[in-house]
Amino acid sequence: MLENWLEPQCVSLHNKVDSYEEAIAIGGDLLVSAGKATESFTKRMISAVEEFGPYMVIAPGIAIPHARPEDGALAVGLSLITLDTPVNFGSPENDPVSLVICLCSTDSESHLDALARLVSLLEDKRNVDEILNAADVSEVMDLVSRF
Repeated sequence: MLENWLEPQCVSLHNKVDSYEEAIAIGGDLLVSAGKATESFTKRMISAVEEFGPYMVIAPGIAIPHARPEDGALAVGLSLITLDTPVNFGSPENDPVSLVICLCSTDSESHLDALARLVSLLEDKRNVDEILNAADVSEVMDLVSRF
């Protein structure tokens, strides 16, 4: 079921970035290209870090940036990017981040199932390692399809 929200064209592996802003921009651009969000949604995900701090860094090395539905979400969707060189979001407990999963939703409830399945996937460090070490998108999608 998780693959209903994370499509292969929304996965980008082994990115080289210098900042969390660049990482979020890549994930946001994938959502925009897939027709799931507008460019303003990407900008709002970045400004949320600046405004509210790194609350979206949910575990060591993992961030789930998002914005409010009215900020430009067009559909429920996820994008997933991995970073060759981790970046800091400003979370003393969980930086640096190597896995960025951008989330968009058109309301406050339709994404909850996707989020629950995502958390289930990410709870197992072996799954996170498999994603971070994936050579291609099909490896990530195979793992995701099992959830």
